[in-house]
Amino acid sequence: MKHLFTLLLCAAAAAATFAQQSPNGKVAVAAGKTGLTVSYSGHHVLDIPTIGVQGATKRPKLQFVRSITENYKMAAGKRRHCTNAGNEYTATLGRGVQLVLRLYNDGVAFRYDLTDVKGALPQELTTFRIPEGTRRWIQHWTDSYEDFYPLATSGKEPAQWPYYDRRNDHKRWSYPALLQPADSIFALITEANIEHGQSASSLRNDTDSELYRVCPDKNDATPAGSWHTPWRVVIVGALADVVESTLVTDVSEPTKLTDTAWIQPGVVAWVYWAYNHGSNDYNIIRKYVDLAVALRLPYVLIDAEWDEMRDGKTIEDAVGYARAHGVKPLIWYNSSVGWINGAPGPKFRLNKPEDREREFAWCEKIGVAGIKIDFFSGDNQMNMDYCIDLLESAARHHLLVNFHGATLPRGWQRTYPNLLSTEGVYGAEWYNNTGAFTHRAARHNATLPFTRNVVGPMDYTPCAFSDSQHPHITSHAHELALPVLFESGLQHLADRPESFLAQPLAVQEFFGNLPAAWDETRFVSGYPGESVVIARRSGTTWYIAGINGTDESKELSLPIDFIQSPCHLRLYADSGDSANPWLISTPAVLPTTLTCQPRGGFVLVVEQPTHAQEFVMQLRVNIAAPQGDGEGPEGKRTIIPITGGTFEGPLLHGTILPGGADHQVTTGPRTRLEARYQIQTHDGTVIDVCNRGVIYGGPDEHGRQGFYFMATPQFEVAQDSPYAWLSRACFTCAPAPSQPGQIVLNVWKVK
Repeated sequence: MKHLFTLLLCAAAAAATFAQQSPNGKVAVAAGKTGLTVSYSGHHVLDIPTIGVQGATKRPKLQFVRSITENYKMAAGKRRHCTNAGNEYTATLGRGVQLVLRLYNDGVAFRYDLTDVKGALPQELTTFRIPEGTRRWIQHWTDSYEDFYPLATSGKEPAQWPYYDRRNDHKRWSYPALLQPADSIFALITEANIEHGQSASSLRNDTDSELYRVCPDKNDATPAGSWHTPWRVVIVGALADVVESTLVTDVSEPTKLTDTAWIQPGVVAWVYWAYNHGSNDYNIIRKYVDLAVALRLPYVLIDAEWDEMRDGKTIEDAVGYARAHGVKPLIWYNSSVGWINGAPGPKFRLNKPEDREREFAWCEKIGVAGIKIDFFSGDNQMNMDYCIDLLESAARHHLLVNFHGATLPRGWQRTYPNLLSTEGVYGAEWYNNTGAFTHRAARHNATLPFTRNVVGPMDYTPCAFSDSQHPHITSHAHELALPVLFESGLQHLADRPESFLAQPLAVQEFFGNLPAAWDETRFVSGYPGESVVIARRSGTTWYIAGINGTDESKELSLPIDFIQSPCHLRLYADSGDSANPWLISTPAVLPTTLTCQPRGGFVLVVEQPTHAQEFVMQLRVNIAAPQGDGEGPEGKRTIIPITGGTFEGPLLHGTILPGGADHQVTTGPRTRLEARYQIQTHDGTVIDVCNRGVIYGGPDEHGRQGFYFMATPQFEVAQDSPYAWLSRACFTCAPAPSQPGQIVLNVWKVK
């Protein structure tokens, strides 16, 4: 009987412990005298020694309330369809003060609900303990959140890589704060769901280097009755759990918009990096519109000073030029609450509600697709309310929004899905401002996917192959990887038009196909500041990007067995040759490792067949110099001899027999081709090939300059051959990156 009683006590204790866990059982919270302790898979992760608000610090007795399932769709972000599960608990901390705690599968979120507020809000007491010796990546607080995230193990000394020499507050820290409390276990501290009447907060360790207090910024609101704080969020788990987490939006308010079809993420041609004052020059704006046309980008940003356009031109002229060429324009505004005197304009057009409505109605009327609003003044309640007012007004006029010089994303991207990007990051713009970025950019870039970009879209303005005022020493492939690694619903490309258009055609095509919103995101490998590899999927195509953050060569691991064959691969990597920096290839199989040069990188594009297509083979056709055949009645005739080659696919492989030829007829930008040759399988079967197609290099139906090359091969083979199925189906064929003297073609079967 005694043993039975003991077993029942143990079972009750186990049930109580289980009740304060996440649904998957990995994340758990234990309540102490004045605070909470967070664990992951049985390992201690984080102490929160003090919770509550002034006058309400009663020992929390957590009571289970309900199970929660988050299931919603996003216009942009890490994934279109977000899901998460959590268990909610509450505890009374004092009169009119309740702790609401949620344990999700990837972390903890809690807030304080107040039911009897009168006058000034009580001081929040939440404190996180980060012991000395704990690895952490935290930036010092600035109102623009533009600083580095250096690795540190102490909270006693200022961080390395200082942003402002004049800054003297070394005890104030910003979100997110990434910690490594144990081997392979990480915790990221941030906050979420800022609403009207709330300020954002930061962390302070001014009384004890290990104790980081949550300090809300100035709040002049005087709510009466019920009020609650934003959510305090701790994402917990392995690096994959942190990088892939959507917990910030999971706890944020759902959108009230019923029509979001007009919210279209996309890549943007951006003038400022190369021309700081270029947006007051109509001819420079035209160059960037023309770049967007050439690269097939949907957007162009007309930046600051468009209200001072020269040579008799106006913003209406620039917007009209973009729209006439099928490019959607975005325009810039000064928020006029931060940097005003000496700052560019236009100014004071958005501050009053009636002015804001009039301005946004005008934008909508002339065809502006979105707005970039800059130079806010911090995290106080006034700024938070202003940002929310801007988002709501912009949505009424179908305007996308990009906040610059602004606070960190805290979940607004779910509540207001027209917010597609936010700066709040030390990005490529700083090549304009200081030489400090040159030698620190690679390590910084390899830190951001684990820190800043975890919590929301990040307008880093990536990818520059040339130099601005200060040089960059990251490689071309490193730069190409950044628009994939860095999630942003509006992805602004930094470089000048001449630089982009000087890149190989395969690189230009890459930008034209690059998504700015993703169906799925997976962390592949890496460690903050050293390297990172992330895979993002759009439809049936995966983009796998990796960078080396160090000054030494590094082998990056690619455990990507979640991608199924067959597939078509295209790899963009560094050649190591400064005169010809690209190494573009089409690997036959998915690599398991890739070696990156110092500060190098790569992008691997993996195209999986849709339900209507099945990959058949890749042909590597060796060709001789073209032979002119003169002008015919239909155009210029060219014959390209086929001298041999190889082919390989899931069901067949072998060699291409010499003696065939590709006959082409060119009229203007259009070339009609017909290639006839034979291939021989490894077991001796000869197959006749007739491949007819079209190459077109002129403007498309939307007036955009582009490149089109598709063909329809037909195969003839003996009907008693094991390859007779080739004669009984239709096929499509498209080119892949090729070397001189060879053309590479991928063939799919149409089901």
